Amino acid sequence: MRIGLDARMYGPRHSGIGRYVEQLVAHLCLIPGDHEFVVFLKKEVFDTFVLPNERWKKVLADIHWYGVDEQVHLTHIIKREHVDLMHFPHWNVPLMYRDPFVVTIHDLIMFHYARRDASTHGALMYVIKDRLHRYIVRSTVKRARHIFATSEFTKRDIVNTLHVSQEKISVTYQASFENVKLMEQNAQTLLKNFYIEKPYVLYVGNAYPHKNIGTLIDAWKIFSREHPTYQLVLAGKESSWYETLKDRARGCGSIVFTGFVDDSQLAALYMYAHLYVFPSLYEGFGLPPLEAMTYGIPVISSGASCLPEILGNAALYFETTDIYDIVRALEEGTGNDEMRYLLRKNAKDETIRYSWNELAQRTFQTYITTMT
Repeated sequence: MRIGLDARMYGPRHSGIGRYVEQLVAHLCLIPGDHEFVVFLKKEVFDTFVLPNERWKKVLADIHWYGVDEQVHLTHIIKREHVDLMHFPHWNVPLMYRDPFVVTIHDLIMFHYARRDASTHGALMYVIKDRLHRYIVRSTVKRARHIFATSEFTKRDIVNTLHVSQEKISVTYQASFENVKLMEQNAQTLLKNFYIEKPYVLYVGNAYPHKNIGTLIDAWKIFSREHPTYQLVLAGKESSWYETLKDRARGCGSIVFTGFVDDSQLAALYMYAHLYVFPSLYEGFGLPPLEAMTYGIPVISSGASCLPEILGNAALYFETTDIYDIVRALEEGTGNDEMRYLLRKNAKDETIRYSWNELAQRTFQTYITTMT
């Protein structure tokens, strides 16, 4: 069988989906057999992508996602390679693609939090793109031979929101990434460059409204009045949403905005964090707190969506929109040594449940059964 992989988002630059594609490719190539793989890549990574073995081929598909070119030209590029089955790692499947394919749905965030303030587009363009997005997603799950969901929560969400049969959906849990090793001196230097000098509570990710960082900042202002020895470090790519949060944090000197951090900088932040906080209203999987656990950081988290499923007994949960409950969790997470020990201990049992190798194995088996 000849299997195609839409890897245009390949690599860490494209956040969660890019890393998912990266790890899927890395572990699929370890599976023995005579099946062939065709990887479709953008120009920015095409030359540096190393083919794992002779069964793999790379094809240039320098087409950006969510645009007209994707709808018009991507199908033709794929068809030239005569793949038997195509795997799209995201919902953005061309509407005219009619050959067999499977798709990964990471979440249905825009069906539940399609807020105007979550877009930088004008009002009319926002409405058009939102309706088109919903149409494409519904068309994609209807046409797909099979759907991979990131959690049982996401599976139920797909069933209930898009009215898809649950037999058509498999859950393939992702996993944390291999920790970057840094010399202590280098890590300390990186922290100083960010003006991090106190014990700190860490958040890593974007600042979309559903991430609920504004509520966290409001809770932090209360917490920091009684606990001035801590800093709150918010690490994520600069955006209009982060700029809004900076205005909200004005006057609270214990909040640090790092902007985008590369892998080594992120490793330094994880290495010395006293606590990790994740206040999100909605997640399809919730990888950042899981990654924090692998560094031995106690985690406090909202109890929304999939997070209790993924984090299990290794997180201290708080009511998502209750500022004072967040303050309570911050106080326990930073000051209750017995609780901190228990969270670290439980994290070892929870993180062992997740494996990229198992995800690749289950994905590959689904490729086979889908076409037989």
